[in-house]
Amino acid sequence: MSVSIPMPSLGFGCYGRLGAEGVSAIRYALEVGYRNLDTGQDYQTEVDVGEAVRASVIPRDQVYVTTKVATGNLAANRLIASLEESRKKLKLDRIDFALIHWPAPNGAIAPEVYLIELRKAEESGICREIGVSNFTIALISRAEEILGKGGAFVCNQIELNPLFKNPKIARHCQSLSMRVTCYLPLARGRLSANLPLAAISKAHGMTGEQIGLAWEWSRGYAAIPTSSRRERIAAGFAAQQVRLSKEEIATTDALPDGPRVIAPAWGPKWD
Repeated sequence: MSVSIPMPSLGFGCYGRLGAEGVSAIRYALEVGYRNLDTGQDYQTEVDVGEAVRASVIPRDQVYVTTKVATGNLAANRLIASLEESRKKLKLDRIDFALIHWPAPNGAIAPEVYLIELRKAEESGICREIGVSNFTIALISRAEEILGKGGAFVCNQIELNPLFKNPKIARHCQSLSMRVTCYLPLARGRLSANLPLAAISKAHGMTGEQIGLAWEWSRGYAAIPTSSRRERIAAGFAAQQVRLSKEEIATTDALPDGPRVIAPAWGPKWD
């Protein structure tokens, strides 16, 4: 059965969730209430994600499964075949959401090559929806030239959290009604040490990481935190209970931004 739910605002990141321990963490996330699982070809966790989905009591049509096409599979003769391989590893009838993980390193493959192939994968039913990750304003504009206004993309998955707000590309995506999904949404554990966030956390009886997630949702973003620890998995889900005031949102908006964490030398020219 194909999945009917739209992409949930809270996802569970499956990077590093390998083997029996990884399957256990993913199954626990589903048990707690997560319904969006985010993996990728480069993560080597597609088999584990599929095993967790099949072992769960949650109906398949209530779990939204995302995978991302690796840069080594962007060529026209590789992309669709690679998604078929992903589907076989997941052992699912269809991938719910397929993204281009990164634009081709150093622009070695033109966007029209892999974007047209991604659209073909959608049209053929390999995946239900398509999107991109780490795309800049220029690359999204190019995608619109190739695939039409908006590119029919569900989202652009980008590095974003209260300590790296990435505002230019986030605003641009939202102006196109393209969802922003935050990766590294917890800033690798640095949020609880931030004093303004600590004050907000205390007021809500939550952690800095939970406040960070609440801020991301207040801005209309989706987020994909991850952990192998059950208490942290549960805490991420519980963060949905937080409702920040306008003043708390403004305080978080005003936090100074640090440097980008994920910035390979071969990556795009960032906004």
